[in-house]
Amino acid sequence: MPLHVLVINRQRTRSINARLLKQIVAAALTGLGVESAELGIRLVGAKEMARINEKFLQHEGSTDVITFNHEGDRGDAGPSVYGELFVCVDDAIQQAKQFQTTWQSEVVRYAVHGLLHLLGYDDIDAARRRKMKREENRLVRRLAARFSLAELSVPPRGKGVRPLSRQ
Repeated sequence: MPLHVLVINRQRTRSINARLLKQIVAAALTGLGVESAELGIRLVGAKEMARINEKFLQHEGSTDVITFNHEGDRGDAGPSVYGELFVCVDDAIQQAKQFQTTWQSEVVRYAVHGLLHLLGYDDIDAARRRKMKREENRLVRRLAARFSLAELSVPPRGKGVRPLSRQ
């Protein structure tokens, strides 16, 4: 089975190039050696993320990324991913300011973090958290070298931006 990635934008804080995010995530999957995937990525705002966090994890408030692994025993040959990631764009904006990076880079980092969880990485204790963070940093650096993460930002329509005319 090939790599199937679906990006659904359910937030309105930032316009996002979903096609580019899909390409970035597919490259991350390939870089991680994943041979087959069915992955849904939902970009959400803080209110929706807080509802999901409370309903499914019994945690209060928003968070950057929540991963749902639907893998089970699918019997596929080779590494595979079957799951959903909920990525909070509002949290990406806040944390980008805190860590002096861009919100686009944070969105990619959250997607990578979720992918690593789907592949069995865990950040439950300090040693595993360090191992996961090293792999996350390595992959985000590779993706940032290959793709222009700034292009994840789509200029809003009608705000002085016009399409180029064909001549």
